[in-house]
This record gives sequence, C-alpha cells and structure tokens, in this order.
Amino acid sequence: MQFENTLAFAKKMDKNDPLRAFRKEFYIPKVNGKESIYLCGNSLGLQPKSVEKHVMTELEDWRKYGVEGHLHARNPWLYYHHLFTKPLCNLVGAKKDEVVCMNNLTVNLNLMMVTFYRPAKKKTKIVIEGSAFPSDYYAVEQQIRFHGLDSKKNIIELLPRDGEVTLRTEDIIATLDKHKDEIALVLLGAVNYYSGQFFDIKSISKACQKNNLTLGLDLAHAIGNVELKLHDWKVDFATWCSYKYLNSGPGGVSGVFIHDKYAKRPDLPRFAGWWGNDEKTRFKMEKNFVPKEGAAGWQLSNAPVMNMAAHKASLEIFERAGLKNLRKKSELLTGYLYWLLTQSPSVHNQLKVITPSTAEDRGCQISLQTQKDGRKIFARLTKAGVIADWREPDVIRVAPVPLYNSFEDVWRFAELLNA
Repeated sequence: MQFENTLAFAKKMDKNDPLRAFRKEFYIPKVNGKESIYLCGNSLGLQPKSVEKHVMTELEDWRKYGVEGHLHARNPWLYYHHLFTKPLCNLVGAKKDEVVCMNNLTVNLNLMMVTFYRPAKKKTKIVIEGSAFPSDYYAVEQQIRFHGLDSKKNIIELLPRDGEVTLRTEDIIATLDKHKDEIALVLLGAVNYYSGQFFDIKSISKACQKNNLTLGLDLAHAIGNVELKLHDWKVDFATWCSYKYLNSGPGGVSGVFIHDKYAKRPDLPRFAGWWGNDEKTRFKMEKNFVPKEGAAGWQLSNAPVMNMAAHKASLEIFERAGLKNLRKKSELLTGYLYWLLTQSPSVHNQLKVITPSTAEDRGCQISLQTQKDGRKIFARLTKAGVIADWREPDVIRVAPVPLYNSFEDVWRFAELLNA
C-alpha cells in the first residue's frame, strides 16, 4: 500500500477499517479533558465496557446463591476455567486439552520449570534472551539455585551481534547446536518486550527438536498480538499474562499451554493442588493425587472468578473480531507508524527505531531508542496527551493495538513526535 503523511489519509484508512467499531467497546483514558493517544496496550490493555456487566453477573450470583453458586450460578464456578478453553486455543494454536487458565504469569513460569527444567549430568543450562523481561530472568536464576547449581555458570544468554539490537535466528540456532549437550531448557519470550522482535519460533522449535531440547515460551507480549501455532510448532510449554493485549485488567489471570504429548504423563514432577486432580475423583477427598489429563493437571487452586470475569469479557471480543483479522490490521497499522517514523526528522536526529522493519518479525510495537534527553522527550509526549511506555535506560515503546487504536492515533503521534 502507498502510505501518505496526511490526516486526511489516516481518516480515510479509519473509515475503511472493518474493525473500526471495536474501538467504541473500550474506555479511552482522557488527558486534559480529551481522549488520549493511548499507545500502551503492550503494558496494560484498556478496559472493555462489557467488563462491568460480566463482573456484576458474578456478584449478583454470589449474593443470590452463596456457596451454591459453584453449581447454580449462570456460569457455575466449579467449571469456570472451562469457559476459556476455546478462545485460548484460538489465540495460541492449541488443542483443547493443551490450555488452562490459572494463576499469574511468573507463578506459572516457575510451576512449568518445576516440571520441564530437570538438570542432570552435563545438561544443566538454561538458554534465555540477554534482554529478557527481568522477572523471567529472576525465575531462571532462582530455579537454577534451587537445584543447587551456580546461576552464573548455568545461564546461556542470547545476545545480538555487535552494533545490532535484535537477535538473528541463525545465531540462536547456532547456539543451540553448539551447546546441545549442556542445555536443559530453552526459554524465550516469543515477542521481546524491549525491542518488539517476534522470534521465528517455528524454526527455533525445529532446532530444539533436532537437538532433543525442551522449549518453553513466555507469551506475555505475543498472545493477542501475533498468530501462534504452538501445537503445530511442537512447543513444549508456554505461559502468558492477560493484562496486556488481552485487556483483562491489572494483574489479570494467566494461562498455560502444555503440548499434548505430555497429557498422559502423571509421572512428570509437578507441584500439586486440589484443582489439578482428576475432576471425576476431586470431591471424593482422597489423599492420593491423580492429575487430570492435559494442561489442567497442573492447576493448583480453584478459579478466581471475579478476576476471570473481566478476562471472559475481553476474550469474547477477540472471538468476535478474529485474530487473523486483528493481525491483518495490526500489520497495516504498525506498518503505517513505522513508515511515518522513517519520514520523521526527529527519528533521524534524536531517535532510532530498534524494532525490526519487516511485519513478520514484529508485533504491534515500535521501540524508539533515544540518543539523548529521552526522559524529557517522553515527558513532553505525555504532557501532549500521549500515553506510552518508558523502559530504562533509553527506550520509548509505543503499541498501536488493532482493537482500539486508529490510524488517526498513529498519525497524530508522529506529528507530536516531530513537534
């Protein structure tokens, strides 16, 4: 498509956008009495207007039924997590027994490593991005120490080449090939939080399979953002949060994917809880743990229903919009922002785009590395009505989310950046 750097062009694109009506289903925060240019969905997604109704439904049923709501609520609480199976399968490319909604992201990441990080003999190391989100790095460090090993000697960091910001797929695969006899786990953020790079998970997974390596993913910045095919790619496990692109509220509930080749493996080590026990025998109150087949066998506790009600509201919107449609708009919307930034004198003089230029290598995020006065630039954008995200030491992250951001948002942001 031939882009134009005019407000008229941006408005024309919005008029022709088949998903434009979804913006009206979200609350847009205001700055100085006007709708902000909200480009922070990669940190906290906006509130769907339907959340209030969904939460009120559960409050009303709690008031009406008390404990009987577990069976008689409109969405019976005993089986509440089942409501998320279909939409989550659609978002991550999974079979129905491979996903479950539970806990929070870092809790789930640690639970997954209990099962899938099993250091033995020479195979003790974990491969992770050098620029991984800090909580992932903390979890990896402590899991290694939990096994009585030295974290400094047992982490292999994937680092860009000198003078580059993003990782090359061939370099990642070369590292896996080189250290295959030492690696116990490969753990990647499918979309890097800092640069916005979307890794070639399919190729990386093939390399892991060739070398008999376990692959786990943190999908915090990928789910609801890019198309995923976890089952087909044969990823071993993944986990995610729901408060970024999934718009399910601060601290929103997490979820996990566990490939169905592990579905009938009760022998796998795991931390156990009541809700992970087979549903057929759960209420017999027996002492011996019998894990439910599939990902649900890793659950610990019953569903946090009020929190999950917000999640349900958001996932219903995703089901109506369709991830393929959202991704199509995202590539166009983020592509327009990327193009506008290449025309920007500010970018040439004071900023550097560190997100990949090709649509297939990024989600709906552009990261701008500031050369100097980064905090001042960010503060001026905020004062002008832009809600974006600052990441130390020098990056401004902006995310044009296809569900609620417009081409006009993108155009106005670029204009403010130049000003």
